[in-house]
Amino acid sequence: MTSNPPSIQTNFQLQPYLIDRQARVEAALAKSLPLAYPEKIYEAMRYSLLAGGKRLRPILTIASCELLGGNMEMAMPTACAMEMIHTMSLIHDDLPAMDNDDYRRGQLTNHKVYGEDIAILAGDGLLAYAFEHLAQGSMRVPVPLDRILYAVMHLAKASGADGLVGGQVVDLASEGQADVTLETLSYIHAHKTGALLESAVVCGGIIAGAMADDLQRLSQYAQNIGLAFQIIDDILDITATSEELGKSAGKDLQAEKATYPKLLGIEESQRQATALVATAKEVLDVYGAAAQPLQALADFITTRRN
Repeated sequence: MTSNPPSIQTNFQLQPYLIDRQARVEAALAKSLPLAYPEKIYEAMRYSLLAGGKRLRPILTIASCELLGGNMEMAMPTACAMEMIHTMSLIHDDLPAMDNDDYRRGQLTNHKVYGEDIAILAGDGLLAYAFEHLAQGSMRVPVPLDRILYAVMHLAKASGADGLVGGQVVDLASEGQADVTLETLSYIHAHKTGALLESAVVCGGIIAGAMADDLQRLSQYAQNIGLAFQIIDDILDITATSEELGKSAGKDLQAEKATYPKLLGIEESQRQATALVATAKEVLDVYGAAAQPLQALADFITTRRN
């Protein structure tokens, strides 16, 4: 059985949609984490959380929730939680013990401003607060408790050793290794990047009360765009400038990381990303015009410049 999605105009345009959703997400994030004592840790958390960016994960959460009959008010606490955990991963990823980067989203990385100790704690704070905000904010809407619990469980798994943490571990272990296989690289991308992207999409459906077959389609869609997203990241690390990326370009090459362009070349990597996006869009064809926002977001992944 498939949930009955709302109708949507067939002349959908992505750019106005992105501008509107980004503005709404930014406003919700700014309200989500007020300053409190001790101010320094909240300032550090807000510094990275409110630094801008595409806000792709929260927008995907909202889009999937709306596709399956929910609304933005229902989805927003979960959408903000996705961005909090994503921001945590960026703060920790930039640390000297990890990727050791000086810039993120066009500004100095958290540890360059607040020191490594506070940066670690800021990431920890965002990780914990994400689940508090998801649960508390969703109960206020209100969203049924069983959906909230399911979303918390899904996001927790995506955030831990079976998700982005595990992907980061294998990524670190693969640096400088000449024999990294495509299978290992796919594991890294599916977990380090793909797991949270998938959770963003699936949890939007969960909050909407989606049926099992709907969640399966959302998962398939997200797995494909998640891998495509990271392949494009690999390509942009080589082809884009630091100004375009908002972070240091060429870091993968310097760290001798395994990447798709390194294993397959840029042209074949681009071809694979395009094929993954086509498959993702096809999965959602059953929803007709209502799927246009998610399908357009899939196309956006392969055409972005940062």
